[in-house]
Amino acid sequence: MASALTAIFSHLSPADKALSQIRGGRFAADALLLLVNPQRYERSRNYLAGDVTRLSAYLRHGVLTLAEVRDHALQQVADPRHAGKLINELAWRDYWQRIYSQLGEGIWQDREPYKTGFAAVNYEAELPADISDGTTTLACIDGFAHELRETGYLHNHARMWFAAYIVHWRRVRWQAGAHWFLEHLIDGDPASNNLSWQWVASTFASKAYIFNRENLERYTDGNYCRTCPHAQARTCPFERDYESLEETLFPRLHFPADPTAMPTPPTPFAPTIAKERKLSPSGRPLLWVHTDSLNPKSPMFQAHPDAPSIFIWDAAWLLGERIALKRIVFIAECLVEMPGTIELRSGDLAAELHLAAQTSGADYILAQRTPDPRLQAAAAATMFHLPVVWYDPPPFVEGTRAFDLKRFSRYWQRAQSSAMTMTR
Repeated sequence: MASALTAIFSHLSPADKALSQIRGGRFAADALLLLVNPQRYERSRNYLAGDVTRLSAYLRHGVLTLAEVRDHALQQVADPRHAGKLINELAWRDYWQRIYSQLGEGIWQDREPYKTGFAAVNYEAELPADISDGTTTLACIDGFAHELRETGYLHNHARMWFAAYIVHWRRVRWQAGAHWFLEHLIDGDPASNNLSWQWVASTFASKAYIFNRENLERYTDGNYCRTCPHAQARTCPFERDYESLEETLFPRLHFPADPTAMPTPPTPFAPTIAKERKLSPSGRPLLWVHTDSLNPKSPMFQAHPDAPSIFIWDAAWLLGERIALKRIVFIAECLVEMPGTIELRSGDLAAELHLAAQTSGADYILAQRTPDPRLQAAAAATMFHLPVVWYDPPPFVEGTRAFDLKRFSRYWQRAQSSAMTMTR
């Protein structure tokens, strides 16, 4: 672990080394949950100073479940419809996770062609340095870049504007921006992150998402425009109506397209079939706590209070994804609140999991189910030696019926009734 962290620290800037105000752990999550007001959320969520939940990091790492937040929201209102917008937003996370479970690493591939008149080859593969450094001279874009690196968080509306600028104004592939976000966001979740980027880019939506200055000024109270040199000089690239912006950004949608640069055919949406061993676990388990299951109130702790537990710092993940110090600290703070004594290891995830199972004398490994291919691969490698049993946290949507995941609207049509109902 020390060598992995040394390598990570070597490329950190002072902003990257600064700790975030987002504290890890269930205690901090519960304190924020108590402040959630569904009606204030609905009225103000699009404003950067609005009353948002700030629960994304805890949901991403399994400290809280979607069902818990939904149940709390319903308890705050007399009519469930008054919590509808908040629950609908929670449903987007459930939707993204379901797609992630089917596609795995496929979420890094364009789900559909761009709807911009351009093909993927027309977009740059690398993120320009002035964007990542926050030196574009556009006050809003540079402000978002600095906030991301200094806090490990961005308001969802700011993420959409930032992603739209990177993909549509600078014509950079969404994958480059998605990788960069995952480096720095404490709530960095491949499902919500990548598929939201694809929604903005139009590779998983019917059209591209763009914004203009009027929209940005309205939801930021004009804070960026008041100090932006481009606003004063009337050189703001966003200062147009939407029709003019579309004509400028996507000229091939308005003029005959170059046939050599037409989008490639869409990748078929083919669900993968998970292969799972049906087990009736008996004997002594090893409780595997991973980055998707940092909940000290987990049912596996309640069912097996005396069982050994383990968390493994995955060196390949930390280095390969260049995970920011802020998220490492957040995870560490979550681990401090875990019940009992949790063994901490570092190194190769599969090898360390297998070794821990052997030395603990466990008969099987028990862990919360995850769509993350990295964690699934480690479990699959271990199952050659010791069974791995997955358990499911309380579901956000009840039932086992299949959902049409080609668009959120199709999913929501079938999921809404259950999603708006308290956990039984």
